[in-house]
Amino acid sequence: MELRQLRYFVAVAEESHFGRAAERLMIVQSAVSQQIGRLERELGVELFDRSPRRVRLTDAGAAFLPEARAVLAAEQQALAVARNFTAGRGTVLRVGTSQGMGERLERVLEELEVRAPQTRVELRSQETRERLRRVAEREWDAAFVRGEMQAPGQVRQIPVWQDELRVAVPARLPLAADDQVDLAQLAGMPLYLTARRNNPPLVDLVMRACRDAGFEPVPGPPHSSLQDTLAALGAGATGWSVVYAAHARQLLGGRVSFFPVRSPGLSLPTALAVHKAAASERLRPLIEACRAAGGGHHDS
Repeated sequence: MELRQLRYFVAVAEESHFGRAAERLMIVQSAVSQQIGRLERELGVELFDRSPRRVRLTDAGAAFLPEARAVLAAEQQALAVARNFTAGRGTVLRVGTSQGMGERLERVLEELEVRAPQTRVELRSQETRERLRRVAEREWDAAFVRGEMQAPGQVRQIPVWQDELRVAVPARLPLAADDQVDLAQLAGMPLYLTARRNNPPLVDLVMRACRDAGFEPVPGPPHSSLQDTLAALGAGATGWSVVYAAHARQLLGGRVSFFPVRSPGLSLPTALAVHKAAASERLRPLIEACRAAGGGHHDS
């Protein structure tokens, strides 16, 4: 028996619906069904009466529910004891990061070192929904999230800064001599961009900006990674992409040029996702460091 199976069971019991439980847990419905099926096989009982319209607890499920909640409560108590034990020996924060944070993340860590020198940060990388899930389940203390993302109910998102975007084009192009670009100048060039499922806020922002500029972007080749995209552009491929400004500043001087978009520019809000029940004293230095890093350097 796994703790996640108990979390999934409790979520379905409270929502009376596998789909709504999956949305709450920020995972796909098939994963919820699969894990509860395994739990039922291990216990040797059916926990739910399933029908196309509703899901109800069986007698066995109703008897099992308070025990499952007790186990999950005991897990949280054990985590609290461990956190209290380590509090006097310095704080360790597990923080999920986004791609392309570049010097912005460096500034956060520098600011945190000034404010809380006894705090050590363990950086973790995962896609956005997984970051939110881990914060919701208190596996991580916090996570950076770009754009307006739907989060589990137990997670709050604290705005920390706006992430400006830069257009990336081959340095050999004539427009690379400009200080800024109009998106309309890129209308006939293939757009190298990740699939929407990987980053909905970013893709939606770029596509909407192109349409506002009067054109539908030409799809580029299938996206593999930003590194491969920049290598292709630098090697002479015709096309363009977008890069977060904080990351672009670390990439200057190569065969790819980076430019801000003329008004209106492109930017995404960045928030720090934390658990609503997290101790404020534990996270305050990190939140203050984020706000200092966001206010101390304006992208322009």
